[in-house]
Amino acid sequence: MGRIDYLHDPDAPAANSVVPSVVAFVQDARGRVLMIQRSDNGRWALPGGGHDVGESISDTVVREVWEETGIKAEVLDVSGIYTDPGHVMAYDDGEVRQQFSICFRARPIGGDLRTSDETTQVRWVALTDLVDFDVHPTMRLRIEHAVDHSRNAPYVG
Repeated sequence: MGRIDYLHDPDAPAANSVVPSVVAFVQDARGRVLMIQRSDNGRWALPGGGHDVGESISDTVVREVWEETGIKAEVLDVSGIYTDPGHVMAYDDGEVRQQFSICFRARPIGGDLRTSDETTQVRWVALTDLVDFDVHPTMRLRIEHAVDHSRNAPYVG
């Protein structure tokens, strides 16, 4: 399924759903961040996805990181909450989702890198190398906030 992100675009379609979701800023002992290349839009992003009924939000983080990357993660804390109604994602099936995302800091505790149906590439990337990656501006903001530990759990409207 394809996806198009719209950020404060007057021509964006109107949102018709909101799904609580998570992204995980997983950083290894060498300071590299776990990044995925999404199969739906080809962009690089932090691993993450939608919250399922019956799981805690930290369980969602652990499950999504594992499913998309093959890495087992441990949640450390929250680095930001993002609910900008001007950021919508349009999917091929007609869903137009308003952003509702919580970013968590996490650390790897096991596993081996692998791709999934949702990822075409998975890599550990040095923060200084991220400038060379096609990362959506809203994802770059999440990364910036997660790196800045003085900004614990900022709310970004």
